[in-house]
Formats: sequence, structure tokens, C-alpha cells
Amino acid sequence: MQEVNDAQKAINKADSKANFFIIFNFYNYRNKYIVISLRTKKKTEKNETFFLKTINNIKMTAKMIDNSWDIKLKEEFNKPYIDELKAFLKTERSQHTVYPKQTEVFNALKLTPFENVKVVILGQDPYHGPNQAHGLSFSVNKGIKPPPSLVNIFKELKSESIGFEIPGHGDLTDWAKQGVLLLNATLTVRAGEPASHQKKGWEKFTDAVIKMISEEKENCVFLLWGNFAKTKISLIDLDKHLVLTAAHPSPLAGGAFFGSKHFSKTNAYLISKNLAPINWNL
Repeated sequence: MQEVNDAQKAINKADSKANFFIIFNFYNYRNKYIVISLRTKKKTEKNETFFLKTINNIKMTAKMIDNSWDIKLKEEFNKPYIDELKAFLKTERSQHTVYPKQTEVFNALKLTPFENVKVVILGQDPYHGPNQAHGLSFSVNKGIKPPPSLVNIFKELKSESIGFEIPGHGDLTDWAKQGVLLLNATLTVRAGEPASHQKKGWEKFTDAVIKMISEEKENCVFLLWGNFAKTKISLIDLDKHLVLTAAHPSPLAGGAFFGSKHFSKTNAYLISKNLAPINWNL
């Protein structure tokens, strides 16, 4: 890591008689330079190790999401399995096409900061076709034909008589900005190979996100569609939150998703808790 190497050089050059060491312009975070200092009477191996560990931790969290999730997930980002996951993804991207692109992997968290989360819609894998996935469950980039599951989601919304008009695109970013966390259990996938990045560490990470929302927030709505999503019920405190389950919106479910009325039920619950409802129109 170049930043850590630079930090080491700066420490080595520091005046051993100084009361503290300071590295300026270590990392540009939210367009502001972080200044890190370590108060010490002398340069020792123990102090240097602590100093570099502090820098590593700030570098890890600063680069990931750029909102309140950075602090909330700081400990999670520094667990050993994350290093293993990063190594796996580095190899995958060097040998295969991986979706979504690297800058969009954490889009669900970037667009829906922790304090804004009101609804969680859990998916399983990102879409594995070209230009589809952009880091939000069930959502696709503008200009890409909505996949069958999303088409059925729109049909259900239309049938609920809440003023929803089916849009000419499948980009759900507006939902995310209103507090709908569109979270896939696995945040990456190899092109053309569904489930190819399952059991590599992502599930531990996204389970931690779900559990954190359950433990630290209240009055959230969790929409769990399909058997896989329903396995996450054990992570959610049912006394504090509303959990709605249904069949998966995929056509493979034979239309069992229709009639669930999850969108109108979600808004009724939010209103009952004095929270603003979601405008589902896109």
C-alpha cells in the first residue's frame, strides 16, 4: 500500500526529540485531507505499529462508502474474511468480467445511509448480464430492458391502486434515495454465471448489515421475497420491525408473488409510525 509506505518513510524521518509525529495530506476523504498524529516521546517499534494500524483502519473505511456506513461497518471491514474476499475479487476481476463495476459494488449503502433506512428489499445475486447490475437489488441501469422479476414488481405495484405508473426504465435509484435499502446478499457476480460469487464472504457482510439495522434501528420494513430471502428472518427482531414475506417475483414462481400488496402495506406501516411513506413512482 503506497500510503502506508509513505507513512513509514515519514515516521523514519521524524525528529526523535519531537513530542509528536504528524503526517499531513495522508488521505483525501470527502474532499478534505485527513491529518493523523500520534503523541509519543520517542519513536519505538510499538508506536510505529500502532500508528500504521490506525492509518490502515482509516484508509479502509474512508475508501469504501463515504457516508455513515463507514463508521457503522468499520469493524466489519477490518475482519479477516474481508481481506480474503478482496483477494478473491482482485483475482476474479483480473481473469473475468465481474458485475457490477467496482465503483458501484456498494451503491445500495452509498445511496441509502444508515440513518435513512426505512425499508429493506433483499435480493440474492446481482444481474449477470451486460450493463444490467449497478449495485441495487432488482434494479437495472437506464436504457436496459427491465428483467422479468422487475416487470412483475411493477405489475404488482400497478395493481395495488396506489397511483403507481409503470416507468419506461428499471432504475430504482429514486427508491434508494428515499430510504429503501436495495441490498443483494451477494454484491458481485461473474458475467454469465449466476451464484458464482456466493459463499466467498459477501453473505457474512450483508448479514452483518441486516443485523445492524435490526439491532440499532426500529420501525423498519423488511421485504423478503422467495425462500432464500426468508432465511434472513432469524437476523431480524420481529418485535421492533415489520417483516413481509412472499414468493419471489420471478415468473418461475408461477405468479405467486401477485396479490402480496407489500408496497401499500409498507406505506401503511410507515405512516402508522409517523414516518414518511415511500413514493414508489419512478
